[in-house]
Amino acid sequence: MPVTLRAVAAVVAAEWLLSLVHVGIRPALATEWALGALVYVACAGLGEARRQWVGGRAAAARRLAGAQETRRRAAETERRRLARELHDVSAHHLTSVVITADAARRLGDRRPELTAEALSFAERTGIETLTTLRRLVGLMRDADGADTRPMTARIEELMAGFGRLGRPIDADLPDDLAGPAAEAVYGIVREALTNALRHAPGCATHVGVRRGVGLLELTVDNAPPRGSVTSGAGGLGSGRGLVGMRERAAAVGGELTAGPRPDGGWRVRATLPDLTGPWDPPGGTDRPGLLREQRLADPALVFAGAVLPLAFALVVAEDWTAASLRGALPGLLVLAALLTVHALPLLWRRRAPWAALLGVLATSWLWPSAVVLGVIPARVSEFLDAGALTELLAVYAIGVYGGGADRTWPAWVLSAVSLSSVLVVTAAAEGSLTGAGSVRLTAVMLFLLLVVMAAAALAALWGAGLAVRRRRLRMLAVDDHELTTWLWHAERAADAERWRLAAKLRDAVLRHTSAVVEHARQGRLEEVAAEARSALAAMRELLHGLNASERRGGEE
Repeated sequence: MPVTLRAVAAVVAAEWLLSLVHVGIRPALATEWALGALVYVACAGLGEARRQWVGGRAAAARRLAGAQETRRRAAETERRRLARELHDVSAHHLTSVVITADAARRLGDRRPELTAEALSFAERTGIETLTTLRRLVGLMRDADGADTRPMTARIEELMAGFGRLGRPIDADLPDDLAGPAAEAVYGIVREALTNALRHAPGCATHVGVRRGVGLLELTVDNAPPRGSVTSGAGGLGSGRGLVGMRERAAAVGGELTAGPRPDGGWRVRATLPDLTGPWDPPGGTDRPGLLREQRLADPALVFAGAVLPLAFALVVAEDWTAASLRGALPGLLVLAALLTVHALPLLWRRRAPWAALLGVLATSWLWPSAVVLGVIPARVSEFLDAGALTELLAVYAIGVYGGGADRTWPAWVLSAVSLSSVLVVTAAAEGSLTGAGSVRLTAVMLFLLLVVMAAAALAALWGAGLAVRRRRLRMLAVDDHELTTWLWHAERAADAERWRLAAKLRDAVLRHTSAVVEHARQGRLEEVAAEARSALAAMRELLHGLNASERRGGEE
């Protein structure tokens, strides 16, 4: 039970106890209890509704602050993302070209077929690198889009590519890797294998991915290197290998560790949250705020609609004789039941305001039926008129939650006609219209008078509801506009950073990578290796520049 409900129950109980001590066992005690409960429940409901509104405004303020922070950090975030992606993609591809070309040059005299394989690999890898880099920075808007294959297949293809470089690799992967965690696995595996290719060429590697409860556990184990590393790959890295892997893991809410094994090998281990696997999340995703609002604010109105007319009846009944009160007690109980049933549809006034209004109007026709059946005496049935408060609340809800004025104006007209008809028919059933003159004429005149009075009151409540609705929509529109504006600026800042990096790539890395492809097509292995090294050097300089910009942005 929410704290508010417990507080209301405690206060009402204390109030009832004080009333019992002060008034004693008398008819007035029921009035005291009803009015006391009504006041506290109404205050709690109004306070809860206000809390919900203030909470919504606070949430909107937090979203706006988040958008402003996103705008402030958009360039830095995009710079970090591009740095990570550039390092992963280019370092893997270009390092492979350098190592393959160096191996072919050293062994070309004994194995001339390696030269042709190295040139073919350099051309193919260079084209792939160009395509990836251009798509990454948005230079090719007509790119084919993201790779939609399952991540398991892409990881296996990645490992097969490293295997063709002479590295024995075995893997243990689930068949259905997908989602952000799986994409992080792909990037971490690619970087780990690239590092192993640099520092432990030819050594066996094992890649394992195990799915736990809401987690993916990745392990990449490298065997210890054999002797000294002479592949010529030393110094090709950008210094962001481990940093990039940790950032990639942190981007999806995970953690990564890396370090030497006892046997001299190397282990990379990552634990990543995974919401796509076959596991049951702990708890549902309901909306407790909405449930609390429905549990307190709307029931408070139902309570007011039922108890306020009853309290009025009890106040009047205090002047009755004891015998009259005992005789009217069954009728008072029926009155309480009729008023409660009449007010119950207000529980749906937010979710289905029209259904709530129609329910209120339909249940009001129980009043004349009860009088005709004789289950409620005329002396008590006259208090049913106060139940019109429920119609007022229902029409107000139509104005707030039902839609625009052009769609909801029939609500107050329909309610005025229905309520007036019910009151006239009830009065006729009680015999209140008998006397001088025609009963029919009296009924018509009373109906017209009630329609005018009810229409004025209901139209005023409907207009008040519309005013509240317009005010809320205006505030929400302002919030949405500000949020959209800040997000638009954030996107523009990211675009500016992307195009700034694109210009640098075009002037440096892409030029050298294009030269790698051209030299490979012309069979110039020496030039292929030189241009690949130049591209790596340019990439390293670019990444270091990005890191320096990020540090300056953080200091600011």
